Amino acid sequence: MDVLRPPLIRIGGRVYRKNLIQEHAFPREEEEDFYAAGPGDCTDEPCDAFVVEETERGFQCRVEVPSPLYKYIIGKKGETKKRLETETRTSISIPKPGVEGEIVITGQQRSGVVSARTRIDVLLDSFRRKQPFTHFLSFALNQPDIQENFLQFKEQVLEKCSKDHGVSSSLFQNPAKLHLTLGTLVLLNEQEIQKACDLLQRCKEDFVDQITGGQPLTVEVAGVEYMNDDPTMTDVLYAKVHMKDGSDRLQMVADQLVERFVASGLMLKEWDRVKLHATVMNTLFRKDPTEERNNTMTGKSSFKERESFDGKNILKLFENFYFGEVQLDSVRLSQRFSSDASGYYATSGQLCFS
Repeated sequence: MDVLRPPLIRIGGRVYRKNLIQEHAFPREEEEDFYAAGPGDCTDEPCDAFVVEETERGFQCRVEVPSPLYKYIIGKKGETKKRLETETRTSISIPKPGVEGEIVITGQQRSGVVSARTRIDVLLDSFRRKQPFTHFLSFALNQPDIQENFLQFKEQVLEKCSKDHGVSSSLFQNPAKLHLTLGTLVLLNEQEIQKACDLLQRCKEDFVDQITGGQPLTVEVAGVEYMNDDPTMTDVLYAKVHMKDGSDRLQMVADQLVERFVASGLMLKEWDRVKLHATVMNTLFRKDPTEERNNTMTGKSSFKERESFDGKNILKLFENFYFGEVQLDSVRLSQRFSSDASGYYATSGQLCFS
């Protein structure tokens, strides 16, 4: 590590620098290394970052944590929690497993409480990044005309290219679930889902209405492209999407939504711009037809387990295939591994343009 340029960790809109410490290996899945600062050392921790209340016995800080993450603070046999309490000279109260509530940190010194809270935030951020995503922001592309044209595309590809290496019907997207993914989220309880829904509505008021004029966005889905560098070793084939009027309004809505969700801490930043695409073929579907990870945004999928397919002829024959025109009238907070009555993903919340 470069001492003059330590790595930065962004949590809740604030940036922390990770100090150079002597690392120790602990063979416990639930434990992580902490900063080595003592209870009175607040040099690298912004003491005004959280609300710390003064009580009759000292100081107290509360932090909302989804119940699935409690185990990472407790650790195996409670060792992580004990270590935290010992090193920061605090007491940490955690609700019972499965019970949603607040973790309460108490201590005689304010700096110790702040230190414990900072370490908990870093610990939770680390493990949250390892959780599989539960929801994603999407534009639905499952209108009847699009589905019908997609099925024609599938039929023609199988008719003309089924002898190409790896090409089979198992690669194709479920037509009822055709969509654009803007970004993925890890929402671990109802409070976090509601927070995401509320943010969607604020985005509508703050900038979406201005960009869309309160009207649906007319887009065309046409042409196919591949994700990786070699068309003979394709993992993802997607349909291209663009505004019919040639404007960049769809891109503006997508980019600003993701920027706002990243700033809120609900989404991790992956790319500088959202790649507007609709997955039509994916080698992940071969292994699990219900798999929704239809892009490379999370970077968590194991490409070593994939059997790529030769997409060279598909790209040549269907380079300009026309899937249709769509009126996009809402952004949905879609739930992974789910279906509604239409066959699309269950919607936890949505932002309507009109």
